[in-house]
Amino acid sequence: MRYRYLFGPVPSRRLGISLGIDLVPFKTCTLNCIYCECGKTTDLTIERFEYVPIKTVIEELRDYLSTGPTLDYITFSGSGEPTLNSGIGRVVNFLTENYRHYVLCLLTNGTLLSDPAVRSAIRPIDLVIPSLDAANEETFQRINRPHEKLNCADTIEGIKKLRSEHDGKMILEIFIVPGVNDGPAEIEALKRAVESIKPDLVQLGTLDRPGAEEWVEAADPQKMQEVAAALGKAELISEFGATQKVDSFSEPCRRQILDVLRRRPCTIGDLEQILNLHPTEIQKYINQMLKMGKIEIEHKNRGAFIKIKNKPGGYF
Repeated sequence: MRYRYLFGPVPSRRLGISLGIDLVPFKTCTLNCIYCECGKTTDLTIERFEYVPIKTVIEELRDYLSTGPTLDYITFSGSGEPTLNSGIGRVVNFLTENYRHYVLCLLTNGTLLSDPAVRSAIRPIDLVIPSLDAANEETFQRINRPHEKLNCADTIEGIKKLRSEHDGKMILEIFIVPGVNDGPAEIEALKRAVESIKPDLVQLGTLDRPGAEEWVEAADPQKMQEVAAALGKAELISEFGATQKVDSFSEPCRRQILDVLRRRPCTIGDLEQILNLHPTEIQKYINQMLKMGKIEIEHKNRGAFIKIKNKPGGYF
């Protein structure tokens, strides 16, 4: 069965081997973050409805899980904000009622957690990982570029409310952008927010792959350690390991992507259309090949283009 709304399993730096569930179309989100590896948001919205058919999502899950795969997590994630789909609760209930031995995770930007309906729908999820990159409005606007009806204070309050109502684990993710949210005042504001939310853990990330804006750079390791120390209960997101050895990687699929890129540079969206693969499935191969030095990213008006990296003698 060819899956439209499931992807992976993906080797995750934090979650091990994770089966992804994508409940919104590519780049449908409440934010347009400057560091997003999926590129710029094309549908910036806060409207909740059934973006993809929940009945089909459940059918795909039933088919895939019937084989009893070994998974560390089943994760609501993908290329947009999962809680935008008004049917997310139905998928959560299906999994908790029929496959409770699997651990569920939600990756969310946290902007819709102020909505009681959203919090109710996701309450049975074992692990929720909301992101919070800023604790003041100016920095929130600069890094996350939210929908006009969203603001930083409501986002923090929504995360706090979920924390008080949720029986599972919460990890708060903070993405550090050098020169934007790593100064003393910014870190102190984030520290106060963390203390008010009281997550089980804070994880710090920085640029690992090309983001939506070319000028965004990775924070150096020493700075990351300093921020972690200032926040207190924080750890750095570590590498997953040798992803090329994970069973979820297919050499024929990698070759398909390379064959297309040999002809011309492409965006993730271009590769999705040409190969009929899920964009997040494509992204895991792109991440692997970037680390291996086989490809590079070039930013143009239409987006981030992936191309074969030129090197004397070639790679292939």
